[in-house]
Amino acid sequence: MKPKYIPLEKRSKQEQKEYHARQRRGWGEISPVTRKTVNKKAYNRKKSIKSERWSRHEPSFGFFIALGPVPNTYSIILYYEAPQ
Repeated sequence: MKPKYIPLEKRSKQEQKEYHARQRRGWGEISPVTRKTVNKKAYNRKKSIKSERWSRHEPSFGFFIALGPVPNTYSIILYYEAPQ
């Protein structure tokens, strides 16, 4: 036989406390932290400062391979741009 249902208000304080504790167990797979997507169109000061620092302090290296008019001939051009 099934036990008779007793409304929460009529239960003892201890039983109410146990019931509410079971209701508050946890979030499971869901994270309760509120997240907001970044507006990509908005100005980002940190990003602009980072790119400015990178361009100011990092020297540029590179090379080109120029193919000659005769087959199997080529020249390699290296360049270096010093920081200002």
